[in-house]
Amino acid sequence: MTEKKDVPYIVYEDTATRLERTIERLWILAIILVALLIGTNGAWLYYEHQFEDTVVTQEIQQDSGEGGTNTYKGNVVGGDYNGETDDTDNDSETNP
Repeated sequence: MTEKKDVPYIVYEDTATRLERTIERLWILAIILVALLIGTNGAWLYYEHQFEDTVVTQEIQQDSGEGGTNTYKGNVVGGDYNGETDDTDNDSETNP
């Protein structure tokens, strides 16, 4: 039978043994995660190198028919096209 003074040492030894196993498992997990990170980065590089970058250039000539100007003189406000003529008096529609 063990004496009372040996009990704390046995508890400490048991806890230390469990922690050593846990630390070993954590190292294995860290190594696996680093290997997976390297693998996913390699797969991403392989995927990106499958495509070829191409540049398309076109030369376009246009005759505007307005003396060389290509500007549009319509009524465009905020990107929306207003098909009506320029009307500065907008209150005439609301007031009878």
